Amino acid sequence: MSRTTIPDELSLQARQGLPDDLLALLAKYPRETWPHHANLGELARFWLSRHDMFRELCGVLAGAAEELGEQRIEAAPFRAFFAPRMRFFLQQLEAHHRIEDGAYFPAFMAAESRLKRGFEILENDHEILHMDLLRLREAGSALLAALASDHDARLRSAEATSRELSLFLEGLRRHLHDEEDLIVPLILERGEAGLGIG
Repeated sequence: MSRTTIPDELSLQARQGLPDDLLALLAKYPRETWPHHANLGELARFWLSRHDMFRELCGVLAGAAEELGEQRIEAAPFRAFFAPRMRFFLQQLEAHHRIEDGAYFPAFMAAESRLKRGFEILENDHEILHMDLLRLREAGSALLAALASDHDARLRSAEATSRELSLFLEGLRRHLHDEEDLIVPLILERGEAGLGIG
């Protein structure tokens, strides 16, 4: 559970970014400086690559379900493509959030107490995304079951799953972007070893 109540305007569904008071380090280390900064270590680069993978894979899954709904792919090749990727996406994103909540966020909050509210917002996001992932799992399972059903049921399930994935991707993109805006500048300021994560 989140340690504090998050105001509605800062919820994942409502916000357009983090409040300015949490982005002072981002002003010092804007995104265009990140790739070549000496303090962007191997762990941070790996973490950012995982974020890119989650964004890309969610979009690919939504596109595959849309293709099925538009009858541009047959059921058998769709199942072979979709099922393992959906399973991988759900498992990896859940594991990623557990590691952040259990290890990285506490280390970052201890290192920079002024960002505590930002990490509480991100933890709240994880709770919302977890519930959304449960719905995605159900939608994906229903879609795979519907592949053996009649044509109309298959199309309806494909459209519903594509819609769920697209909506999830919107929230996921917001969360990942805000998480990066909070964490990467802190890493660039202190270094991975200075934060106890290197």
